[in-house]
This record gives sequence, structure tokens and C-alpha cells, in this order.
Amino acid sequence: MVKICCIGAGYVGGPTMAVIALKCPAIEVAVVDISVSRINAWNSEQLPIYEPGLDDVVKQCRGKNLFFSTDVEKHVSEADIVFVSVNTPTKTQGLGAGKAADLTYWESAARMIADVSKSDKIVVEKSTVPVKTAEAIEKILAHNSKKINFQILSNPEFLAEGTAIKDLFNPDRVLIGGRETPEGAKAIQTLKDVYAHWVPVDRIICTNLWSAELSKLAANAFLAQRISSVNAMSALCEATGADVTQVSHAVGMDSRIGPKFLNASVGFGGSCFQKDILNLVYICECNGLPEVANYWKQVIKVNDYQKTRFVNRVVASMFNTVSGKKIAVLGFAFKKDTGDTRETPAIDVCRGLLGDKARLSIYDPQVSEDQIQRDLSMKKFDWDHPVHLQQSTPTSVEQVSFIGDAYEATKDAHGVCILTEWDEFKKLDYQRIYDNMQKPAFVFDGRNVVDAEKLREIGFIVYSIGKPLDAWLKDMPAVA
Repeated sequence: MVKICCIGAGYVGGPTMAVIALKCPAIEVAVVDISVSRINAWNSEQLPIYEPGLDDVVKQCRGKNLFFSTDVEKHVSEADIVFVSVNTPTKTQGLGAGKAADLTYWESAARMIADVSKSDKIVVEKSTVPVKTAEAIEKILAHNSKKINFQILSNPEFLAEGTAIKDLFNPDRVLIGGRETPEGAKAIQTLKDVYAHWVPVDRIICTNLWSAELSKLAANAFLAQRISSVNAMSALCEATGADVTQVSHAVGMDSRIGPKFLNASVGFGGSCFQKDILNLVYICECNGLPEVANYWKQVIKVNDYQKTRFVNRVVASMFNTVSGKKIAVLGFAFKKDTGDTRETPAIDVCRGLLGDKARLSIYDPQVSEDQIQRDLSMKKFDWDHPVHLQQSTPTSVEQVSFIGDAYEATKDAHGVCILTEWDEFKKLDYQRIYDNMQKPAFVFDGRNVVDAEKLREIGFIVYSIGKPLDAWLKDMPAVA
């Protein structure tokens, strides 16, 4: 029986290995992590991450050919293929701080693999890593091995949170990069055979190592660029009276462009986009390409501008102050159908409102009070480091309350900010919400999920990203 081990039981490792186990019943799959609490959660009824369809997949395979364990060295030693899916956070200090990827955890994993291995292994990069990481890993493995042959492959993930299981079942493509040697080709074929159990072979792309590593960064940069492009247009739409939804629909009908990732919003978030672009910027700078680096920096600048613009619009609309006013925040996760808050725009929006002394009442169906407190008190980039390296008891953020119900959160509020596109926010009884709010009552829709005209008929003053401004908002312009 072929044995696969994945180091790292997070958003990538857990779902990916669960689907491999489901689709390849003859392969034994072990997911290992040094976090006892995380592994315990994977072995419980309450999985550590929320992802539609994940529960069902895990429960079908767990205990049969899918195992979650803290015995890292045992499973790595026994495995034929070792996936490494550890964090590659942005460095917070030292050379490249604020841009470069921190490969501490990757290097540690590589040294451990070299130390405990007793047989030849294929080591697969599953984390998003800088170009040429494989070369560094090869050196570590080669210099520590006991005449053991290690082949390094790059197999970046292209999952979208909220649809990860669907993406794994029916991927656009599977990318495998390896050395252009006979041994490298054999390793690529071995991994290709695993995916071929359910992925059509014409969707399995094989490249050299560097192309595979760079393709992941490039894909995320291109997607983020599209979001920043439409968000830049949303500001112009508001200034001219155009409707960004109509503009993006017209643009998306062009077959060369397509409709995906053209929804204007308060900004992009998630664990990958900003981190990968910063990584790309750093690589460009290191390779003497400042013009290319500056091009990609602008994608992040526009994203930051969009969040600032939203906060300024809220404050300006409410008589240029939110001091002491209750603002209900509906949604904290960076997108619907996930509990993930990494780099969520809600963090910067909430901090901006708190900076003007607002009182916040936050509701999200999947994010805990503890997580929100941690996010609002944490320094930038600390979120991607292990919990034991973060503040163990995050400072309680005053002026913030956490409510388990949208109607209670909005009661007596002066304004409502919709920051995540949860489906339930489209179906709320806004007449009921209006009746229980302070007047004038404001709705600031950062995801364009509500029918602005219907809300205006109820009595709300409504701001929707990139939509024509009503008279009230025109009379109280926001300074970006």
C-alpha cells in the first residue's frame, strides 16, 4: 500500500488529504501536526475548519485510510510521498520584513524529513513558496541524507475557501513541477498517478519546478489584480453616477475578459492574495526588477485605498463623526461560507471606525468572539504565525460587543456595515431592522448584497459600493 503523509493540518492539508483518501481507497493517508488541539479537533465531531462538504468526506474515510496524528516523525518515516503544507508567513522582522516569505517552518520540516527518513521519498511542496524554494530544500535534504534519494516536486494548491471540496473534486487543473531528469520525471508520474484516480489526465499539467512555483504566485496576483481593478472603477462610478455592477457585467461579457472576480467590494482578504503579492514584489526587487515590483505593489495599494474609502464614507455620511455611535457590523469572515478571518477587510474597517470612537456590535455566523478579539488586537502579519507565538491572551478591544443574532446586533444602531456576503444578509427583514434603529438609519453595503432601492423605500440612507449616490451622500462627500 502506498503511504502518503501531509505535514500541516490546516486549510490546505486537511481538505486535500481527505479528498485524496476518499478518491484513492488503496492509499493510506496520514495528516500530521504538532498542534494537539488541532489534531484532536480533526478526530472529533467538530472539525477545526468550516468548509461545505468537508465533514462528510472526513467521516467517510477517517479511521479507514485517513488518519490524523501528532506522531509526526513516525508517519513521515513510513511515507512514500510527503506533502509539506506548513505556513509560509510574511516576515515581520529582519531582511525582507513586510514582504518576503518566512521559510522557518519549511526549513524545519525539511530537516526533520532528512533526519527521520530511512527510505527514498518524494517530497511535495504544497505550501505557497517563493520561486527557487525547492532548490534550498534539495540542498538541506541532500546534505543530511544517508544516501537516501529525495525528489522534490512543486504541487501548488488552487483552492478557494468556501468551495474547496468542490474545487478538489473537479479542479480546473492540477499542476506538478519537478526536475527535468529521469528521476524527476518518475516522481512526477508517481504523483500524477495519484491524481489520475479522479482528475482527467488532460487537466494535470507537468512543468519544471520554477514554473510551478511561480504559477501559484502569478495566479493569485492576477486574481487580486482583477478585484483591485474593479474596485478602482467603483470609486469612479460613484463620482460619475455610473453603476459598477452594470459596468462589470458589460466588461465581463467580453470573452477575452470573462465575468469572474469582477464584483466590487470593500476589498479582498484571505490568507493568500496579499501575502503572495508581497512575496512576488520581494522576488522582483531581489532580481533587479523595480518597475515590475511597483506594478504589483499598486494592486495592494488600491485594496488598502478601498477599505479606507469605505470607512471615510461611513464617517462622512454620519455628520462626520461616529464617536459614541453604535455601528452594527454584519460579517467578519473575509468571504461567505468560511470562518477564516485572515486579512479580512473587516479588520481594517473595524479599526478605522474604532479610531473615530465608534461602538461596534459584530455578528458573523461562523466567526467566534475570541477570534474577532484576537484579530482586532493583533499586529499585522502575526496572524499567520503559530498560535503559541501570538498573544496568548489578546488585549480586549473596548467599545466592541459580539452578538449571535443580526437583529440584536442592529438594535439601536445608528448604522449597519455589511462586510461579508453571507446569503442570510440578503434575506433579513430590513423593515424590522429599520424600526429598531436610531434615525436617520444608515446601511453601508460593502458587498452589494442588498436591494438598495427597496431599503431606501423603507427609509434607510444607503451606500452601496460603486453605485450611484443618493442625495444625502452627495451632500456629505467623503474625503478619501
